[in-house]
Amino acid sequence: MKTMRISNRELEVLELISMAFSTIEIGQKLFISAETAKTHRKNLLLKLGTKNSAGLVRVGFELGYLSVSPSHRLELAS
Repeated sequence: MKTMRISNRELEVLELISMAFSTIEIGQKLFISAETAKTHRKNLLLKLGTKNSAGLVRVGFELGYLSVSPSHRLELAS
């Protein structure tokens, strides 16, 4: 599995993906365009060596980027 360090913004996107938000919703929540959210998702796929969002979430948990408790940084997602 190919892994690289992910940025804080990519971590935010990963957390929102794990909470089942769509690309458009992620853009709205992070005040970025849907295209930028899509680019972050593509970068995550490459960096974490996965093929889809389910893989991102699985690897995110395996590598400790995600946990069962939601991040305090993403309180805006509520």
